[in-house]
Amino acid sequence: MTEIAPEDARSLLKDVVETPSVSGSETAVAKRLQAFFDQHGRETWIDEAGNLRAPADESVVLTSHMDTVPGEIPVRVEDGVLWGRGSVDAKGPLTAMAVAAVNAGVSFVGVAEEETTSAGARYLVEDRESPEAVINGEPSGWDAITMGYRGLLSGEFSVQTEVGHTSRPEPNAIQQAISWWDRVEAAFDGETDSIFEQVTPKPVEMRGGTTPDGFDFEAWIDAQFRIPPAKGVAEVKSTLEAIEPGDLEWTDAIEPVMERPRNDVASALRRGIRHLDGDPAHLRKTGTSDMNIYAQAWNVPMATYGPGDSSLDHTPDEHLDLVEFDRSIEVLTTAAASI
Repeated sequence: MTEIAPEDARSLLKDVVETPSVSGSETAVAKRLQAFFDQHGRETWIDEAGNLRAPADESVVLTSHMDTVPGEIPVRVEDGVLWGRGSVDAKGPLTAMAVAAVNAGVSFVGVAEEETTSAGARYLVEDRESPEAVINGEPSGWDAITMGYRGLLSGEFSVQTEVGHTSRPEPNAIQQAISWWDRVEAAFDGETDSIFEQVTPKPVEMRGGTTPDGFDFEAWIDAQFRIPPAKGVAEVKSTLEAIEPGDLEWTDAIEPVMERPRNDVASALRRGIRHLDGDPAHLRKTGTSDMNIYAQAWNVPMATYGPGDSSLDHTPDEHLDLVEFDRSIEVLTTAAASI
């Protein structure tokens, strides 16, 4: 088993964080990681989706995303902490997995566009056979394991009314759209105090006005719904489609995932954490990740793991403790070698 020196792993991490890779522009980071694998005698290629593939023992796959959200944070190391966009989400987990994949001799994939379309993960599950185990990379903290994520349903609501004088009492399309959204929120209000178990509706864009011919009024709401494992996409769709008036066009649907904490991957990660005298914790995340994509396609044990505080995701204060990064490599190497 190879052992990458901690200082070399930290140097790679700094290089990766210093290389911009806003979603859709991951090529430079893919090539930097490709050079790292090439240096250690590993076959690599960049596939049609922009994913970096480094196959080895194909029964175990370590995978994380190469892209970040926009926002420049000057890269610097101060008091053992690395600052920079993506240091937590998810270049810390990504780099830790690359190093652990070399150490343990297992397969690695750096995927593209997780922050936007999950195009890389969607391509991956179509392009290769199912592995026997998956560790997905996202920040959980070095001594915690993420077992569940809510799903995602997104769509566009639209409604149209005839143009009338603004003095008329009848609601126009914009008013009807606002009323529809009020009913949507009411449909899911007060279901439970647990955020993870709630359906969370969120409008992300609203548009409206008179049609070009001047005869109608139109309004649109683009919305996203986070879905707990207890409900699933079909049930939430059914509830929303029963709310009148207007039309709904669905644009994406990703099922929630809740893995068993006693599966082989979670057990292996716990062994790695305990090997460093940690006390493993299990997490459930209110967002959605590429693990949802993998769980829909591959019926194999999986979990999500990686260094970093996820409350710093996408923030101007994104930074990663380098001791935590070092520990996560040891945990991943131990886990990958023992699954």
